[in-house]
Amino acid sequence: MTLELDHECPDCEADKTFYRAASTTLHLGTKIKWHCPDCDYGFIQINGNREDPIDSSVSA
Repeated sequence: MTLELDHECPDCEADKTFYRAASTTLHLGTKIKWHCPDCDYGFIQINGNREDPIDSSVSA
């Protein structure tokens, strides 16, 4: 399991290397909290048995 993720930070307005702040296993899959090291922005991903993971950084 990776500890880093390259992702766009909307607060910094740039691509940043996010760090895994926490993870836990749920009935939906693995819930991972990612945190930008330069600001307070963070988001959650849930990777379960789905084609597309649930990602709180993506608007519906």
